[in-house]
Amino acid sequence: MNTPIHIIGGGMAGSEASWQIAEAGLPVILHEMRPTQKTFAHQTEGLAELVCSNSFRSDDSEQNAVGLLHWEMRQANGLIMHTADRHSLPAGGALAVDRDTFSAEVTARLAAHPNITIERSELEGLPPERWGSTIIATGPLTSPALTKAILGETGEDALAFFDAIAPIVYIESVNMQKAWFQSRYDKGETEEDRTAYLNCPMTEAEYNAFLDALLASDKTEFKDWEKGTPYFEGCLPIEVMASRGRETLRFGPMKPVGLTNPHNPTEKPHAIVQLRRDNALGTLFNIVGFQTKMKYGAQREVLRLIPGLEEAEFARLGGIHRNTFINSPRLLDASMRLKSRPDIRFAGQITGVEGYVESAAMGLLAGKLAAAEALGQTLQAPPPTTAVGALITHITGGAEAKTFQPMNVNFGLFPPVPDIKSGRRGRRDRYKAYTDRAKADFTAWLDEKAKAA
Repeated sequence: MNTPIHIIGGGMAGSEASWQIAEAGLPVILHEMRPTQKTFAHQTEGLAELVCSNSFRSDDSEQNAVGLLHWEMRQANGLIMHTADRHSLPAGGALAVDRDTFSAEVTARLAAHPNITIERSELEGLPPERWGSTIIATGPLTSPALTKAILGETGEDALAFFDAIAPIVYIESVNMQKAWFQSRYDKGETEEDRTAYLNCPMTEAEYNAFLDALLASDKTEFKDWEKGTPYFEGCLPIEVMASRGRETLRFGPMKPVGLTNPHNPTEKPHAIVQLRRDNALGTLFNIVGFQTKMKYGAQREVLRLIPGLEEAEFARLGGIHRNTFINSPRLLDASMRLKSRPDIRFAGQITGVEGYVESAAMGLLAGKLAAAEALGQTLQAPPPTTAVGALITHITGGAEAKTFQPMNVNFGLFPPVPDIKSGRRGRRDRYKAYTDRAKADFTAWLDEKAKAA
């Protein structure tokens, strides 16, 4: 008889991982602490409860990376996506669900599966090694006891603070007639180091207009269960810094020193906004020091006041909320296993992905990888040209460990498609090329997996 694979957490990722392993013919023990231990956000004891929005976002698999992720998960026998389809609500081009009936069906199907045992109790430490293969999928509301245990194993400084997340821009949408590449004082031993930052200069009038708009912008309010969790003092929201004085930003992330504007070398900028590469491909750049709690609409308006970003397109907007996630690029191997404890995999939002679908997708992949390993099969993650593959590649090495923050799936995580023109005019052709390639490559990956089984 096969040894059970243990899953910690019955959210989107844990539910999907359990289903994938059980469908592979292996026994699963799914540990969910609710209702024995409640959280501030959950309202029920149901599995895969949607605690925030009821939207799975765009369902367009030809022009949207999230819709493509939907498509891939359906092809891979994803419990979450097939259940969402059965409980969908009218939402235009998006996929929204009845959250109560959705969770109820996921719970019922897992409870009825002959290979799944559900245990309602809290795990207060790391899984014991005698359990063997285990997946931790406890999400942003990981219990304090388990959080402490993870900290003890990984040596990371912190897991549960307010994440003040900086916006990320597609490099192709930056106006390079105004911006330029240069590190402060040309520091670095290589040309890549000396041109690691993208710089956007501001005149005094532009700086003051930006500051006024920033201070007047609509901000998000904290939920009751988030209140009391501290900011990282070294990672304050930009509007908090701005509120400390009109010159604070010019002596902080927007200081205009050590840089020369090649477009206008004789004029000294009053302030400079820097962007730093966020992925190995160089397609995404985060705005340095611009972590923010502005509402999304306000972010687009305010950030497009920055010279060079007037037509910026965002792979991720900034945000601020309590979160629990590990530094996956530093801690996990390519199969989502903890390097210091290979018997433990992590999945879902705790790995540094954002969103219901992304969390479920990482649960799906962790489940398939764990099942293949238990069955003595060789299974690699899907290639980075696919949506699932792009996510796993990003969190296990594609992202910069020093600046790692939670990320939604987006086309900036994919290797570029050759010979497709850039810019807004070519965007539809480019996105279609991404999705066509991804569907072909994901189908080939599933075929290879089937042959190995």
